[in-house]
Amino acid sequence: MSGDSYTRRDFIKAMGVGVTSLVLPGCSSLAQTPANGRKRANVVLIMADDMGYSDIGCYGGEIRTPNLDRLAAGGLRFTQFYNTARCCPTRAALMTGLYQHQAGVGHMMSDKGYDGYRGDLNNRCVTIAEVLKQAGYSTYMSGKWHVTKHRRPEGPKYNWPRQRGFDRFFGTIHGAGSFYDPCSLTRDNTQIPPDSDDFYYTNAISDNAAKFISEHKSQSGNGPFFLYVAYTSPHWPMHALPQDIARYKGRYDQGWDVLRAERHKRMIEMGIVKGKWKITDRDSRVPPWEDAKNKEWHCRRMEVYAAMVDCMDQGIGRIVSALKKTGSFDNTLVLFLADNGGCAEEYGSRGPIKPDPSKEVVLKPMARNELQYDMQPKVTRDGRPVRTGEGVMPGPADTYIAYGRAWANASNTPFRLYKHWVHEGGIATPLIAHWPSTVKARGELRHRPGHLIDIMATCIDVAGTDYPSECKGHQIIPLEGKSLLPALDNRPIEREALYWEHEGNRAVRKGKWKLVSKYPGRWELYDIEADRTELNNLADKHPEIAGRLVDMYNAWAKRSNVKPWGEFQKKRRK
Repeated sequence: MSGDSYTRRDFIKAMGVGVTSLVLPGCSSLAQTPANGRKRANVVLIMADDMGYSDIGCYGGEIRTPNLDRLAAGGLRFTQFYNTARCCPTRAALMTGLYQHQAGVGHMMSDKGYDGYRGDLNNRCVTIAEVLKQAGYSTYMSGKWHVTKHRRPEGPKYNWPRQRGFDRFFGTIHGAGSFYDPCSLTRDNTQIPPDSDDFYYTNAISDNAAKFISEHKSQSGNGPFFLYVAYTSPHWPMHALPQDIARYKGRYDQGWDVLRAERHKRMIEMGIVKGKWKITDRDSRVPPWEDAKNKEWHCRRMEVYAAMVDCMDQGIGRIVSALKKTGSFDNTLVLFLADNGGCAEEYGSRGPIKPDPSKEVVLKPMARNELQYDMQPKVTRDGRPVRTGEGVMPGPADTYIAYGRAWANASNTPFRLYKHWVHEGGIATPLIAHWPSTVKARGELRHRPGHLIDIMATCIDVAGTDYPSECKGHQIIPLEGKSLLPALDNRPIEREALYWEHEGNRAVRKGKWKLVSKYPGRWELYDIEADRTELNNLADKHPEIAGRLVDMYNAWAKRSNVKPWGEFQKKRRK
């Protein structure tokens, strides 16, 4: 991954974007003007939740995503882009340009007693919104936040979006919830109930994002803006609107084995994956489709999942339409990615149906102005019990289940494993980059490895500003990510290596070599150029390479606040 002497400043100069030196002792609003007076580009950063590498059309999927496909056809697709394998660590790394442990969110939203695992963004990092705001950008967010443990309305709000650089916010502070009645739904700093009987969170995220664009134009004219759109689709629960579900009726009747083969073939034809990379075997815990029981239920789960992705794409179309209507489309860098691979969690999908359908359950409806505090509501707004269990047909508000391991295996075609793990199935994400006024390539692929820690550096370059060394009296950890602008121009990204750790699952990638371990297993070594599906472990054949990568990983872990996962397991057993 090392490159030549072509740097991000060379790219900026070539593209006509000026770079301004910046000091941020107080993260104050300090407008910056590019040296050559060029109009600064807007940035729209869009992220899906729990979506697999092969789900969308332009990455080989059968799900209807015409708006994302058009962005890909008019821009670029990265084939080796990575996330952190889990929701809130990804969001911490994405927003700060640091590895998640450096930002204080090495695991989930609980304090494990170590600086890297506080479950809360720390004061030694800054967000993209904080940096771009001081550079003169208006900053907006619509969707899922999930980088603070404080989500109750009466609790601290120092790490809510408005306090971390966003001018306006609509979305949820928590990480999951009903799409009809989301947990911790918030506007700016005030928690709110759904505003209509037909509320559906994916549509609300899209519509508020489009509204922010339109209102920015009327209120701020041609001033630059940063918009972060963080969908919860298609994270469980499998909730989708009837008209979207109907579009996929019968599409998955042939099952997951056929689906994986279909996707793999298209991915090879597109150049997304190489034909020499063999598709992984079906997960050993997943039966062949012909042996699967309750096929109608399984099909329905995937139909709803597809409908959720479809609805998200429709909303992205409305966001693009708002950009076009306001004259912002050509000078806006649009980035689309996912927070982790497809999710094998069987949340709500095992065991008997609860509440017992043979027994009458009477529950009190929720008041219209009542706030929803539960990730999984006990009751719908109109008083129906929310059902879980094998056989519950998902989609409506009174259901709460996941789509499950078998379909996640298909979502992550052709790779191994899922969300949580740092084999390719857990960390590989699509990345679409679209910027018509500046990047002239159309429909091309970029095979250079990148990581979502690179988004901060990319935004800084687009804005023509610099990353601060100090903010609000605190020393800021140096930026880990590298700008993607050279890669947009098909030039190398210079870096030492990329690193991962989540729940003891570890990896380091340097050039074509990837060292990876599934906790508590041994290190494995793969030549990603020859074998990206990680089927031929070369650790015994190349012990010297594996040893060097182990040393690099250990040095990174030490400086990045990473603790051995066994320490947390010991604490739990005490």
